[in-house]
Amino acid sequence: MADEFDVFVRDLQEQVYEEARREYGEAAYERWRDPQYEGVLEDPDGYGRLTGSCGDTMEIFLRVQGERVAEATYRTDGCGSSAVCGSFAAELARGKTPEEVTDISGETILAVLGGLPEEDRHCAFLAAATLQDALESYMRKPAG
Repeated sequence: MADEFDVFVRDLQEQVYEEARREYGEAAYERWRDPQYEGVLEDPDGYGRLTGSCGDTMEIFLRVQGERVAEATYRTDGCGSSAVCGSFAAELARGKTPEEVTDISGETILAVLGGLPEEDRHCAFLAAATLQDALESYMRKPAG
């Protein structure tokens, strides 16, 4: 009986994975399965925190060295789509100048992902807005 249950659970999990891959696309699926750039940077140079209309809260942390973003991480209490979008926002910011970071939008994140289902597109815009909030926080700091 335990073997039948284990097979059922394994088959059900594979079905969930296939549905997620089909609905969200390969890039979002892979990032969901293997999150990157997640976590808190201590004493960041830039920090943004926003809550979207859906109730998800996103945080983005930036460390700038020279004229480029050396590190970027995110944290969210939101859904898988919020996590995926936060991860890609952090990735897109790495290595960029502040001026280049200003060009990262929700549409930019959606393009990298290859899109998201309509009901989850707002997550890309939340991630981009949080990234811009973190950048603004960095830009407001006095030069030192």
